[in-house]
Amino acid sequence: MIDLWIKVVHILAVISWMAGLLYLPRLFVYHAAVAAGSEASETFKIMERRLLKAIMTPAMIVAWIAGLTLAFRTAAFGEGWFHAKFLAVVLLSGSHGLMARHVRQFAADQNPKTSTYFRILNEVPTLLMIAAVILVVVKPF
Repeated sequence: MIDLWIKVVHILAVISWMAGLLYLPRLFVYHAAVAAGSEASETFKIMERRLLKAIMTPAMIVAWIAGLTLAFRTAAFGEGWFHAKFLAVVLLSGSHGLMARHVRQFAADQNPKTSTYFRILNEVPTLLMIAAVILVVVKPF
């Protein structure tokens, strides 16, 4: 029964984390289009910082802890599908780190990227999420 509760916590954390990973780059798209130091820019800075620090990072930590706990408890480390899913999660964590760097750059009014770059960045977590879900549900190998 405890495994089911751990799974619930994991799923809720992943949903929260993914919401942030999908929304933050969209904020960057709009932030890149406004002048540094403007009122809109300052509002975006607050939104980006709060999303990252209050939702995304705690959700990522809980998702990792619950996911690794499940993997140990169910012996998933021996499964091929899990290795591929683990890679997708590591890449999602890398995306998270990259977005955290962009939050810091915007906060310092030093964003070097265009809104087009952020539109492309917005697709990376989507593709990784799709891969992870397919791997967990279908377990193709």
